[in-house]
Amino acid sequence: MAAVNYLYRSKKEKAFLNLRLLFTHNNTNHVIGGKTKLEVSKQYWDKYHSQKSPKDIDIKNQQVKVNAELNKIENHILKAFHDADLETIDKAWLANQLDLYYNPPKKSKALPKELLPYFDFYLKERKNELAEQTLKNYKVVRGLIEKYQSSIGRSIKLIDIDSAFKTNFEAFCLKKGYAINTISRAIHTIKAVCKHAMYNGIEISPQLDRIKLKEVKVDKIYLTPKELKAIEKLDDKKLNESLLNARDWLIISCYTGQRVSDFMRFTKDQIRIEKGKHLIEFTQKKTGKNMTIPLHPKVLKILEERDGEFPRPISSQKYNNYIKKVCKKAKIKQKVKGSKLEKVDDSAKFPYRKQVGEYEKWELVTSHIGRRSFATNFYGEIPTSFLIYVTGHKTEQMFLNYIGKSNKDIALELTKYF
Repeated sequence: MAAVNYLYRSKKEKAFLNLRLLFTHNNTNHVIGGKTKLEVSKQYWDKYHSQKSPKDIDIKNQQVKVNAELNKIENHILKAFHDADLETIDKAWLANQLDLYYNPPKKSKALPKELLPYFDFYLKERKNELAEQTLKNYKVVRGLIEKYQSSIGRSIKLIDIDSAFKTNFEAFCLKKGYAINTISRAIHTIKAVCKHAMYNGIEISPQLDRIKLKEVKVDKIYLTPKELKAIEKLDDKKLNESLLNARDWLIISCYTGQRVSDFMRFTKDQIRIEKGKHLIEFTQKKTGKNMTIPLHPKVLKILEERDGEFPRPISSQKYNNYIKKVCKKAKIKQKVKGSKLEKVDDSAKFPYRKQVGEYEKWELVTSHIGRRSFATNFYGEIPTSFLIYVTGHKTEQMFLNYIGKSNKDIALELTKYF
């Protein structure tokens, strides 16, 4: 048997009541204490709470209210006690039960338990939190799940996401020509959706956390200072207007460290001069973060040649195509391991898939290369905290992973200071 009682254990005039759980187990008496969120005055508790048939209507009403709440807490604790293994009951258990009383899990009756309907709920609930590109990536994963579901002829439930699902889903994606890293990212997204469902009280597979993701390590593609110099020295007469425009944007991106969605919106009106230094102020599209960064002399040189104007804005798709051509003309042809879109199935609605292999570097150049080139080339020259401010990484570890620095690399960097 177990019992619950309440104590006022504060010297303050008003305080939260303490709860005591008393029970006997293995011939030993146990008393475990916890704190409720029911606040009363010391005067009420000592003088009026136990008073029988008080004549003051306000006191009587307060007794009814306080006793109702205390009974609800007691019923919650005793029900949990009877359902629990007595060996597990301790102060932490009681604290957890009190937390569950005040913060019960969201009821999941109205939420779908199948993967695709819940995926739609997840996207709808988080649409204002996730960046536009992240939402697009999630929708691509949703489409992939839909294809897999069609291939097996049945709906997938959230609780079905286990080791067997991972094996079968991988086999399906590989057969369709998807790259290992693409599959890994898709499974990572599916796990995130399942975790979201779990927090909403929906049962998921106990194997979910044991699903391991495998990835093929590819080179972190960036443009070295030598390669950037070759791009800068390209004969302008051998480049048409579109390639010249893209070439200048590429140089700007490598010396500002911003995403294409940000630097392609740069204008001269965002520039201000303070203490003789040129600064550009803008709001990052993905994060909504207000940024102020200095403009490198290489960027100022381009602006000077363009009468203070930035290059002409173009779509990211055209930009990607043009900078590949620019890098090819600059003879950036070193063989590196990476992934690029290849046609794998002419009959498919989307016949292109990312394929991992060895390619000439110019083939792997995309709009993202500027941000990584900035981070990599200036690492060790500019304090890492400043670089992280510019790139927007949340932690130093994320930044180091981004530029491909291992523990060994960091150790070797440290030797410069010994």
